[in-house]
Amino acid sequence: MEQTYRFVALDVETANRQHSSICQVGLAMVATNGDIKTISILVDPEQGFEHFNVNLHGIDETTVKGASSFEEVLQFLRPLLERHILVQHSNFDKQAFNAASKFYGVPELRATWVDSVQIARKAWPELKGNGGHGLASLKTHLDLKFEHHNAEEDARAAAEVVLLAETVTGEDFSELARSRKQKYQTSVAVSGNQNGPLYGHVACFTGQLAMSRVEAATFAAGAGITVKTGVSKKVTLLIVGDQDMSTLAGHNKSSKHRRAEELQRDGHEIRILGETEFLKLIAID
Repeated sequence: MEQTYRFVALDVETANRQHSSICQVGLAMVATNGDIKTISILVDPEQGFEHFNVNLHGIDETTVKGASSFEEVLQFLRPLLERHILVQHSNFDKQAFNAASKFYGVPELRATWVDSVQIARKAWPELKGNGGHGLASLKTHLDLKFEHHNAEEDARAAAEVVLLAETVTGEDFSELARSRKQKYQTSVAVSGNQNGPLYGHVACFTGQLAMSRVEAATFAAGAGITVKTGVSKKVTLLIVGDQDMSTLAGHNKSSKHRRAEELQRDGHEIRILGETEFLKLIAID
């Protein structure tokens, strides 16, 4: 669970019509070389099962007997999930995690979620009105091999959809997930790995990076750095990419860069790094 991945796809199955009744969590963790590692975790929802759901996924009271509760599973998974971008196919999985967190009275995940349905719509627009972009339709269109309504299998399928979309379009998944109205690279906030060598540092990114900001934030979090979307007195590292002059309102430095320099003059310890220096700092060639 200490490894850093490009992103983690997540899927859940529920015991009944309540979103909070999670009975299985599936994860597909995508490495930088495209390899996918999957895990399945059965969950005791501590709620009743309904026939419709059992017929859909085959999980019932007997299947989850002796399994951990969602509260216990979330405690185990939280460090991994909060330092990665999470991919879900539709918004159901995030809603279920939030509902289950509320059910147990524990904090929701502080994570950035990306919807692979939105990514698929950009990669295969011809499916609109012709089967749609659900996993069942994409399974046929892309010749995917998986067992639908198994959380582990569905998570892998969502990850494969994202990787195939990147191949088809030539774009990074974070850019495919970006709204057409959004001018700038997507910025995300992620928690640093508490066991990382740079834990305690807080970073912010500005300017155009060679890699996506999502990827940069994920690698930073893996090294222990917490990433924020704005510059404040808590930030210790500002990573500056190549500037797109058309976005800087006539200034030769971004507003974040200028704010960081103001804080430096006021005595705050903020180190300003270029992207190359940043990659050396976190030991990525």
